[in-house]
Amino acid sequence: MNFPSVNSALARALVARDYLEPTPVQSAVLQPETEGRDLVVSAQTGSGKTVAYGLAFAPTLLGTEESFPVRSGAPLALIIAPTRELAMQVHAELSWLYAEAGAKIVSCVGGMDARGERRLLANGCHIVVGTPGRLRDHMERGGLDVSALKVVVLDEADEMLDLGFREDLEFMLDATPRERRTLLFSATIPREIADLARRYQNDALRIDTLVRNQAHEDIEYKAIRIGAPDTERAVVNVLRFFDAKATLVFCATRDGVRQLHASLQKRGFDAVALSGELSQEERTYALQALRDGRARICVATDVAARGLDLPDLGLVVHADLPTNKETLTHRSGRTGRAGKKGICVLLVPHPKRRRAELLLASANIRAAWSGPPTAGEIRVLDQERLLADPILAEPASDDDLELGRTLLARSSAEGIAAALIRLYRSKLPLAQDLSDFTPMAERREEVRSYKNTERAAAPAIREKHARPANTTWFSLNVGRHGNADPKWILPLICRLGNVTKADIGAIRIFDTETKFELAWDSVSSFLASVSASGETEIVFERTSPANQAPPRSGKYGPSRPEGAVTPRAFAKPGSRPYVKPAGVGKSYNAAKPKRAKG
Repeated sequence: MNFPSVNSALARALVARDYLEPTPVQSAVLQPETEGRDLVVSAQTGSGKTVAYGLAFAPTLLGTEESFPVRSGAPLALIIAPTRELAMQVHAELSWLYAEAGAKIVSCVGGMDARGERRLLANGCHIVVGTPGRLRDHMERGGLDVSALKVVVLDEADEMLDLGFREDLEFMLDATPRERRTLLFSATIPREIADLARRYQNDALRIDTLVRNQAHEDIEYKAIRIGAPDTERAVVNVLRFFDAKATLVFCATRDGVRQLHASLQKRGFDAVALSGELSQEERTYALQALRDGRARICVATDVAARGLDLPDLGLVVHADLPTNKETLTHRSGRTGRAGKKGICVLLVPHPKRRRAELLLASANIRAAWSGPPTAGEIRVLDQERLLADPILAEPASDDDLELGRTLLARSSAEGIAAALIRLYRSKLPLAQDLSDFTPMAERREEVRSYKNTERAAAPAIREKHARPANTTWFSLNVGRHGNADPKWILPLICRLGNVTKADIGAIRIFDTETKFELAWDSVSSFLASVSASGETEIVFERTSPANQAPPRSGKYGPSRPEGAVTPRAFAKPGSRPYVKPAGVGKSYNAAKPKRAKG
């Protein structure tokens, strides 16, 4: 083992856990110049910070001894973490690290039995781990004696300040002995953290193991273009495509978590939820289900998932875009930990593409842009996974062989194999039909050469499927002058309106607009989806049938549609008022005539 100057009891615990080489942050805090000093440490998420500070404060607590006294009194070390999950995680890590040293470790977190925690504190302990609110509550009630503290650790200090715990931290630090060691660990060191360090630390040594302006090398970033209403279906295809052993899906709100979690469960995914509205028991159950493999997907909010260390987490999906680069870093850092590779997927609705580009640039992350995984691509991968399934190579038992012979006597080998494939596929959630949502500017550039050669093509785009029986007509504000083309017009309508090709009838392209037929029973859902998409470039309106062509531009403005007359406001004396044709959503007003003199 290559850990320098580690207490022998802790060294045995490290060997038992196969910790043979220290991570950069662990190696940095064990250097001779760090001994006995206050530390300000910035390190990447998943870099082994908990073990690092557990090793760093061991000499302060144990000295040259291998173990703590059997009888324990007031705690010697206090570790403060921002969330319940992280505090419980730290408690578990320190428990195995200090097991052979005989340490008694107590956790104090919100949502758990406070009276039970007070009894444990009263019986004596060596290390206390907790969240700011619960720790302060125990201190104010006299249940937590901090007079004997030798070490205080602030874990994820930047997160605690972001969550509004500054007052609680200052209260606790002011109450602890001034000669204590203070170890401050944070992914970033903003001004507020630096101010806290100057106020409560003595000649602190700054340790920075981060490589500035460089993305996490163990995480592969992918940005996937989607339509605004397609988030849920895109999540389904991403989960099916990557098929990770464990996945964390981030939503912006509790309602979003609740809705997406219910949808994934309904589709057949083994999913759990994690949000602030859940009890501690429910949150603990969800995390344990993910750790032991009973669940493969966890849908969570930012607050609930801060600081989580989940084994075998191979995929992080941003169902809702992060609000800033710090949130992006913390979310994505749940994967690619301890030297393992991970994938981070950002789902980017078209109206938010520019925001996503700025977010990635601010974090100095280069993501591979693409459309969502298609149902066809997922089917190909399903076939490969079936053929590579280890169950096909496992030796068969005598009972299995006997039953196999019976099946072969009743059915052909091909029929049995086909039944096996159907059984395999029946357990897989259904992949969704999605299209690549390329921005309009890119679409126009892609079809420019096509339009140069096909400009004389007929304006009518005849669909190969049967037309819907009862239809109404809509228009969108792109025509020949905007390079309207069948290659992207039809997918655009289907994507923004959340309809299928079968719902759309004839399509007609004119100079400045395109008209299309839509099945009458799809109108209400179409309008709702278009409204929810947030699309501003493309405008849909109900219109007249396509055989009533819109006016062409002329020298003196647009000509009047057949049968229309000048509006009353601009009418000449004695003329009739303009009558709007039934069903037309856009009026064609005549050019304003010259005023009569006098």
